[in-house]
Amino acid sequence: MGSVTVLVMLLSAPGSVTGQPACGQGRAWMFGPFDKPREVNPAITPSPASTFLSAMSDTVVRWEEHATFNPAAIVKDGKVYLLYRAEDASGDNTIGHHTSRIGLAESTDGLRFTRRSAPVLYPDQDAQARYEWPGGVEDPRVVEAEDGSYVLTYTQWNRDVPRLAVATSRDLVHWTKHGPAFGKAYGGKYLNLESKSGAILARVEGTRVVATKVGGTYWMYFNVPDILIATSDNLIAWTPLEDMHGKLLKVLSPRPGHFDSWLVEAGPPALLTEHGIVVMYNAGNSETVGDPTLPARIYTGGQALYDRRNPLKLVARSDAPFIQPTEDYERTGQYPEGTTFVEGLVPFDGRWYLYYGTADSRVGVAVWDPKRTTNGGRPR
Repeated sequence: MGSVTVLVMLLSAPGSVTGQPACGQGRAWMFGPFDKPREVNPAITPSPASTFLSAMSDTVVRWEEHATFNPAAIVKDGKVYLLYRAEDASGDNTIGHHTSRIGLAESTDGLRFTRRSAPVLYPDQDAQARYEWPGGVEDPRVVEAEDGSYVLTYTQWNRDVPRLAVATSRDLVHWTKHGPAFGKAYGGKYLNLESKSGAILARVEGTRVVATKVGGTYWMYFNVPDILIATSDNLIAWTPLEDMHGKLLKVLSPRPGHFDSWLVEAGPPALLTEHGIVVMYNAGNSETVGDPTLPARIYTGGQALYDRRNPLKLVARSDAPFIQPTEDYERTGQYPEGTTFVEGLVPFDGRWYLYYGTADSRVGVAVWDPKRTTNGGRPR
């Protein structure tokens, strides 16, 4: 089913306009509350011991010396795997001016991780070099495909235009890059769109988070400062949806006076639950029209609910952050205003494990045990 057909069908459906629902429309659909286990946090920190021969500079680099943050998560063979962004110390001391690569870590308990010594995704002498060098590859999200392979969305950063891209793997170690996610859409219209943060819609099967179709197509929430939406037939080539005026369709926007007044940015893979589609998102608080009870420019986490049959229809959204910086490691590092930047969420051992970046510097973990709460949010 083509994206234009999908859009026409959904926009013509009764009540399909996204609008702004009441904030306090119940909490049964939300995930949480999440606890941050202090004995293991931060879960991953920078390491000067890891070295890697860069094919781009032909030098050995300490690839995760400066920062380790913004992780994707997936469960495989009874273990939790994190694909995390790691920065070397090249460039000046400015956010985005280092080179990023993606590392891989594994855990048998979801809390304590063992890392591989070399990155698994990185700028190389390949067809994507013009999009990925010198800034690197950033901010992954990952889902499993129906055939058991893995689909990774990540940002290509050449320090000119950030582009959302796709890579696939059978083992989480060896990846095939497929290039910009929107490169072929509308004849290349959005090849140079500033884009990032691709959260593919998925269902939960045991501990598997599997990409799923609604209305005969795959869906992906993406971008910042508004969240946009795209569709795909194959999880590799994506088409951003446009409104009837040919503008990119916004499905979630900032709200003055709230914790998400500055920006909203897609978080972990969106999940199809009995209540609808739950989209966790990262939220920035505005310096001028923000929530006065929160520091300016702080990053917190929100949740939004969309109709399970219509991924465009916003049903409810949280009226307060479900996670926010409270610990020193969440406010110490490259971004001292504080971040709890959520990107990885997996069911494991009867609990939900949420993985996030802290102050653009480290990886944090938070845990929710549904058996100990009356809150909903359980997958179908």
